[in-house]
Amino acid sequence: MFKNKIILVTGGTGSWGYELVRQLLEYSPKEIRIFSRNESNQFTMKQEFDSNPLLNFIIGDIREKEELIDASQGVDYVFHLAALKHVPVCENQPLEALKTNVNGTQNVIDAAIACNVNTVVYISTDKASNPSNFYGLSKAMGERLIIHANTLATKTRFVCIRGGNVLGTNGSVIHVFKKQIQDKGKIGITDINMTRFFLTLEEAIKLVFKATRESVGGEIFVMKMPACKIIDLAKVLIEDAGKEQVDIEILGVRPGEKIHELLLSEYESKNTIAYDEEYFVILPSIDIKGISEKYANYKPSNLHNYNSSKELMSREEIRTMLMKGRFL
Repeated sequence: MFKNKIILVTGGTGSWGYELVRQLLEYSPKEIRIFSRNESNQFTMKQEFDSNPLLNFIIGDIREKEELIDASQGVDYVFHLAALKHVPVCENQPLEALKTNVNGTQNVIDAAIACNVNTVVYISTDKASNPSNFYGLSKAMGERLIIHANTLATKTRFVCIRGGNVLGTNGSVIHVFKKQIQDKGKIGITDINMTRFFLTLEEAIKLVFKATRESVGGEIFVMKMPACKIIDLAKVLIEDAGKEQVDIEILGVRPGEKIHELLLSEYESKNTIAYDEEYFVILPSIDIKGISEKYANYKPSNLHNYNSSKELMSREEIRTMLMKGRFL
């Protein structure tokens, strides 16, 4: 699929970008363009990949459409990762989140159409489902823009992929907890009942490739992900640290934060099919060519919703997951 192709990755110097690029290189692409704002991160990433000649680092901001058009010349695939992602930042500076997560996404769409890109893959989040904060709202708007782009006069495919928390990404709760255990001897938890979806980064990227390969354009592929109580995750990390006394402090829910995350809302479930063992697919509510034919024989999901409070992992299963992700 990616052999001898030119690929653009927006926001490519983050944790998702590293793993995405690592796996893309296995497919022998012609070129991978890393498009991001931070020169220091680009310099570090270039060293991490031993100055691989297939990687082309481009300083740019998705808020600037002309920069994206320049970067998209000759590109076959775009993986759109760039976003403002931290809930408190987006709550405190919603206009900045709007400029990046919404306007920036439309710029990616416009650039892809202008440059006849084959496929654009938008990486979304569980917080886009029935959003309770501005980050989730801005990502949900990005999803709608990506879906609508399939109705425009273009041959470019646009597809969304929605997942929950990925282990070990920048700002991940695992890194936060480990640092708190070592530095403070205590862990701060929002709520004792809080649950979240989790998946290893390696598994998440493989699922992204699968959706990229099999999509028509206009779908939202929803990853099926295991979930756990955050307090159980914390206790596994405390046990692994081997410290005798680590306290757990209950901090209270922050503005816009949910106790349980949704990957699929009650409203969305009405348009959702059970795709396979790894994905649900939310079908668009607007008419998009090829969708009805592709999914005519798939069964409805029969879900009320899909939230992180159900079928929780045991502590032993959490430990296995963390070991698989090389965090223990």
